[in-house]
Order: sequence, then structure tokens, then C-alpha cells
Amino acid sequence: MAKRYYTVTWDQLHRDCKALAWRLIERGPYTGIVAITRGGLIPAAIIARELDCRVIESVSIVTYDEERMGEPRVTKPPAAAGDGEGWLILDDLVDTGTTARLIRSMLPKAHFATVYAKPAGRPTVDTFITEVSQDTWILFPWDTEPQFVAPIAKSAAGAA
Repeated sequence: MAKRYYTVTWDQLHRDCKALAWRLIERGPYTGIVAITRGGLIPAAIIARELDCRVIESVSIVTYDEERMGEPRVTKPPAAAGDGEGWLILDDLVDTGTTARLIRSMLPKAHFATVYAKPAGRPTVDTFITEVSQDTWILFPWDTEPQFVAPIAKSAAGAA
């Protein structure tokens, strides 16, 4: 299966986070937000502003670096969130659902939202905005730099 890349700009991320906030506001108000680090930090800041939520907790789970998957490790639990009652969990992306399942076991009563979702992980979250295929690697603005990219037709021809 060919790997695809989907580049998300700062502007697009901001619009998608606002769209997610519109979906979430009807389910609130929330006691607080749990941002899954690191990818969920920026979406959590944007959504916290839009929902007028000032209590932000974090949970640090290390699952992969760059493109290598591994076993998830909790390096900082979300102590303030208890069992999740009244809390909103936010992440940038749900991929396979590995991290989401671990967070769900820690905060079973929280509402879980991501900006982007892949099919394998989609059932583990309550709300998301955009779905991409499982073989798509999302390039977030904090991971990229502007540079020339060959047209799709040329890159596809070279891959064939």
C-alpha cells in the first residue's frame, strides 16, 4: 500500500479546530480539557479559547517517533481529570486507536475528540472533523517547512 501525505497548514488547522469547537460546544460546558501531548496541545489551546475553557490538563503518552510505532507509555498522567467526568480529551489525530484506547481506560467518562481521524481509530473517539485514509501520513504545520514539492502526476509516475 502506497503511503500518502496530507499537508495541513496553520490556517487549515485553525479552521478545522474551530469547526470541531462548533461540534463540541453543544456537549459542554466542560470542567476542563485534557490535551494529549504533544500533538493535542495546539488544538487544545484553540478549542479552549473557543469554548471559553480555562482549565487545561495534559497527558503525555509516547507511542511513536516520526513514523515508527511502538508500545504506548504514559509519561505524565492527567491527575486533575479524575475519571474524566465532565472533561474533554483532545488530540490532533487518532490513527490506529492505540493511544485512544489507553486514554479511554484512564478517563472512561470523558468525551474524546480529535481534529483528524483514520478508519482504524475512528471508533475510539466520540467526535472528529476530517477523516483521511489509513495509509495517509498527516504532515502537521509544526512538523514541516515550506519547500518545493513535485506535482502528484510526476511523483506517481516515478513511484510506478
